[in-house]
Amino acid sequence: MRPIDLRSHLQTQPFRPFRVHLSNGASYDVRHPELMVVSRTEVAIAANPGEDELPERLVYCDPLHITHIEPLDGKKPKRRKTKRK
Repeated sequence: MRPIDLRSHLQTQPFRPFRVHLSNGASYDVRHPELMVVSRTEVAIAANPGEDELPERLVYCDPLHITHIEPLDGKKPKRRKTKRK
């Protein structure tokens, strides 16, 4: 996934929590925008934050290994309609 698309999800107002799916089958929840940092070549995700909101660990991955993201509120993301020619 393109880093700019990931950053866009983090900057959505109001923020909507989402789940990140990786190519190895792992997934991580991002419940707050400060729990994920995106650069051009790497994404850091704070995994398993406790009640004190401190993460148990950080997971680093290449943005190319993020296959998709999905909202955690149970709603499917709206798809843009494309014009047919």
